[in-house]
Amino acid sequence: MDFSEILQRRTIRFFEQRPVPESAFRQLIDAARRASCGANTQQLRYQVIRDPELVAAIFPFTAYAARVKPGRDPIPGKTAPPAFIAVLATPPDRKTLHADAGAAIQSIEFAAWNLGIGCCWIGAFQEPEVRRVLALPDDRLLLYLVAVGYPAEQPVMEDIPENGNVAYYLDEARVLHVPKFTVDAITTWR
Repeated sequence: MDFSEILQRRTIRFFEQRPVPESAFRQLIDAARRASCGANTQQLRYQVIRDPELVAAIFPFTAYAARVKPGRDPIPGKTAPPAFIAVLATPPDRKTLHADAGAAIQSIEFAAWNLGIGCCWIGAFQEPEVRRVLALPDDRLLLYLVAVGYPAEQPVMEDIPENGNVAYYLDEARVLHVPKFTVDAITTWR
């Protein structure tokens, strides 16, 4: 796949209700482990959650697209994610830990898009409840979740100027529109 196709990647919040194969998850985790990380500490760990009961137990503790609630709330059994990847870390908590996670998650997102799979990087979740569901040991930090599945929507990106409104919205057809600043809006040339 050409990189310009990867740049078409959008965050997916509505998913088809079919499983993602283990081979695809292996490719996603392989992409994550190859991402840049500060001092090559390799503190990140991943837990792939595919068991329908565990996915269903985690789902109520996640949040999606707050600006268009309830219009983009996935519905269990219809549009909810069929899987999650929990992004974990081992202590100590280095100052680069969240940057490392960001690089790994973006690698997961690009690898997934290349396979026709959608993702939603989730930072809005109830951490104590998800920890309990996953029975995580005390020595694991739960940083983020990534919802994973085949897309059941096609969000639209729109270029906006520096003073443009960044609020994403649903149009009359319930399509999600996501404004993004143009290159010139966010870049100073010297």
